[in-house]
Amino acid sequence: MDLVSGPPTEAEVAGVWAVARDTLGGADDEAAWRGEVWDRHAARGGFRSVRAVDHGVVVGFAYGYTGAPGQWWNDEVSRVLDPAVVADWVGGHFELVSLAVGAGQRGRGLGRRLMTELTHDLPHRRWLLMTTADPTDPARRLYGSLGWGVLDPGVGEGTVVLGRSLPT
Repeated sequence: MDLVSGPPTEAEVAGVWAVARDTLGGADDEAAWRGEVWDRHAARGGFRSVRAVDHGVVVGFAYGYTGAPGQWWNDEVSRVLDPAVVADWVGGHFELVSLAVGAGQRGRGLGRRLMTELTHDLPHRRWLLMTTADPTDPARRLYGSLGWGVLDPGVGEGTVVLGRSLPT
């Protein structure tokens, strides 16, 4: 199993879509997903991605970019979080958009490897993501074990915003 960082090839983008569709739900149409999600995100400042590739097949991925005003998630989280949290955390942060591991690869530490590779040497001092409010969920446990904590538990039904701050 290899981890591949940097801009993905066309074949890898297709593999990312397949894993995203199968694990996170979403568009059944790759072209729609590319136009509505991937291409827009890949063009953002600070975009970074990593893929887990097994014998030429993408089996997991993680990606994110620098959060900024005017981006949907950045603006939504600014609207619902406590203003003090927004002032301290939102804007110029690294936004982890997606981390997904194919069903056949889960439970082997691949999510941790993807997250570690994605965030290695990030210049951002603050990192944000949104995930399930269920503290027993495997993804939520992974984030907690890597130092992410709940910033505001009341952002939406069944979801929380997690943050991780690095020393200055």
